[in-house]
Amino acid sequence: MHSSFSLRIVLLLVTSAWPSLASAAEFVISGPRAMGMGGAGVAVTTNALATYWNPAGLAMTQTVDVRLQGGGQATDRLGIGDALHDLENFDRSDLSPANQAKARSIADRINRPGATVSVNGSAGLYLKGHLGEHAFGFNVSDVATGGGFVSTPVTVTPPSGPSPITVTGQMALRGLEARQLAFSYAYAFSDKTFSIGITAKVIQGASYNGSTALHGGSGISTTDHFGKPNISTTYGIDIGAIYRPSSWIRVGVVAKDINTPTFDAADGGTLKLEPQVRVGLAVNPYSTLTLTADVDATSNKTFVPGVKSQLLSFGLEQTILSEFLSFRVGTFKNMQDASTPFVPTAGLGIRWFNFRADAGGGYDFREKGALVSASVSMTF
Repeated sequence: MHSSFSLRIVLLLVTSAWPSLASAAEFVISGPRAMGMGGAGVAVTTNALATYWNPAGLAMTQTVDVRLQGGGQATDRLGIGDALHDLENFDRSDLSPANQAKARSIADRINRPGATVSVNGSAGLYLKGHLGEHAFGFNVSDVATGGGFVSTPVTVTPPSGPSPITVTGQMALRGLEARQLAFSYAYAFSDKTFSIGITAKVIQGASYNGSTALHGGSGISTTDHFGKPNISTTYGIDIGAIYRPSSWIRVGVVAKDINTPTFDAADGGTLKLEPQVRVGLAVNPYSTLTLTADVDATSNKTFVPGVKSQLLSFGLEQTILSEFLSFRVGTFKNMQDASTPFVPTAGLGIRWFNFRADAGGGYDFREKGALVSASVSMTF
């Protein structure tokens, strides 16, 4: 009776967020276990990182967990990184027709529609405890997203007399750091058949709006030109639920930032984190094997114009020697870009009594995008 009433509450809150799902930020993969399993974590995460993935997961195990993690992801679309490197090393003093043709080729590569770069990452300290069926979580973390795109197309000016070849343009850089202090509560019903959870976050937003000049033959930096951040503070609310109809299957759903936190943007406007909804499934065919999958129910905007993120993730974890070793593989795909491939991921975990060390990562061989994460933890 209690579980069905609570399920109706969660579904009401999730569906109330649905009409506002047009422009959420992308869902950042946080923690090496989820990263090794293709970015799937909604139904499978029951350690302290559940304060990020799905607070309902805190109540699915009665453990105390202290965890420190960090990781990031970078995506270089259409080889713009290599093109910028070639621009930086371009010899402006070579006035030959072949070198002028090379300048035009570099400009064309940089100006290609869709040639952009995106970055995101997360880091923090996460804690979990419990009191019977009541579970509690806390984290101090930073979740950052950003991107770069050509705002002024690169142009080539042929030499006039002895003057060098001129290749110039500009790249815009946008980003947001969400520095969070989060508190989570979760409760499990009916012998952990069903759990619900909520996370309340105080968020200090640091909004960036910068640019970097693109000049042939000179240094080009994207990391040092995001500009001075505009700082503002607000709050956010996440809710989640997990349903376990049997011991070998779990279904989870999380709605993040359902109150649409709003920050002061660096350009003088406002920046909203609109609600994100993600659904997950975890299956244990036997005790040492976990199969999991996540899908974004929302199409989430990024800081790069025209680029949206809606991930479909699959993963597998096999433990051996009483969880002394955990092997993970997975893959994910952005469903908003039909041309993108499935990106492979992998990870490894080592447990020594109460101590755990985990690492995970992946690589997009087409877009030359990389992701990596690591954590250390104590679980009791």
